[in-house]
Amino acid sequence: MSSTEVPSREVARRVFATEFNDATFTFKESDDERAPVYQLLPTGQKANRVFFSGTLTEKEDVGEDNEYWRGRIVDPTGTFFVYAGQYQPEAARMLRELEPPAYVSVAGKPRTFETDDGSKTASVRPESIAVVDDSTRNRWVVETAERTLDRIERFDEESNEYARTAEENYEIEPRRYTEAVVSAIESLEETTDTAGSDAIGTTWNKG
Repeated sequence: MSSTEVPSREVARRVFATEFNDATFTFKESDDERAPVYQLLPTGQKANRVFFSGTLTEKEDVGEDNEYWRGRIVDPTGTFFVYAGQYQPEAARMLRELEPPAYVSVAGKPRTFETDDGSKTASVRPESIAVVDDSTRNRWVVETAERTLDRIERFDEESNEYARTAEENYEIEPRRYTEAVVSAIESLEETTDTAGSDAIGTTWNKG
């Protein structure tokens, strides 16, 4: 790579909270200390970045010496926790200024840490947080349902090396996330957004 080339960013994977919170296994694909760290989704996909949308229901400055914001963002299947401080100034500013409840979309890096009891927890270090309307949030739900179903469908392909790694590291049947898709789609059935309803029908027929 020449000095003038800018490395491309990893694709931000769309994932529901219920699967994201189960994804506590991380790995690198090279020994380079600067190599990206990937979160392994139980449906057999690596994720260096994630993209999700939901309702910001709570926020709190949990920092001691410096400002460090924690946000609780809920999608139809569960809860994401995001943490932003001085190294994520724009995301921290959004968490400081936003008043819950608010629909938001978030792109960021998955992170895992071990709790005092030895269990592992997944969270997100946000690169960006944007306020969105309910139609945008609903479209994210539909698109994420489609992506989740696609991953589940491809899980048993012999060439899917990430699925094999998921089998080795998780005692989770990937088809359990079909229930998350059903729950997410059902959560939209009460909406009156026409575009969202059309897309829901397309996704449901595909599944």
